[in-house]
Amino acid sequence: MEEQEHDTNPTIATSSPPLSPPPQRRQLCTQCDRPLPVCLCHVLLTTPLQTKTKILIIRHPHESRHKLNTTPLLSKTLLNATTISSRRLLPHHLANQSPPAIYLFPPSPSTPAVTLSQLKSTNLLNYQTTPLLLIVFDATWKHAKEMVGASEGVLKGFALRVCLDGVDESVVGGSIYDSELILRKEPFGGCVTTLEAVARCLGVIEPNGNEVQGVLIGILREMVRLQAGFLKPVKPRTKMLKKNKHKEEGNSKID
Repeated sequence: MEEQEHDTNPTIATSSPPLSPPPQRRQLCTQCDRPLPVCLCHVLLTTPLQTKTKILIIRHPHESRHKLNTTPLLSKTLLNATTISSRRLLPHHLANQSPPAIYLFPPSPSTPAVTLSQLKSTNLLNYQTTPLLLIVFDATWKHAKEMVGASEGVLKGFALRVCLDGVDESVVGGSIYDSELILRKEPFGGCVTTLEAVARCLGVIEPNGNEVQGVLIGILREMVRLQAGFLKPVKPRTKMLKKNKHKEEGNSKID
């Protein structure tokens, strides 16, 4: 009889470690599209505000990833607000649009800007009787400069550059409403969020500007309040403390 061969190296079953469940995504409110803990439905209007001014927001594609981006709140609050995702203003974005038009951006050596106060006092563009088109670039300041530079060919001769009062590049910018719970840092004085910039501009050029501005600023304040509840106070870094100390010592020696 033939001997049966036996497997001298039997396979030993090994158990793999259990896979961890995928992280659960935060539940979003179906109305305001924000995470439920910071839902803003209680301050958003059931009917968007009708404005005489048309608002065109050119939003950098990267801004859709930022949880503190305020453009969606503008779209939900203002009936005449349109948002386009693009890295620059293109001619077809202005289809069916005609001057007078303004765009919000600080002045530069090559392109001066009219302040909101000057716009109001001189009634430039006759905006009180003729509806305006307000163009806003929504991005980080680095990207916004690139976007405006790339859009100058379209903007030139079509829209007037307007800036908020108090823009000063020599002054360090602060956080939203100067809270110790810093949500974001602006590059210099006078820089604000897109929502606040639009609110302040509409506060000047809209017939019921104070009402429109109050609604928008109220929504922004509530967003900041809710978001701040999930942050810890920011403490100065050790390196920065040492740097400031050395700077103060150096100044005292000069004095």
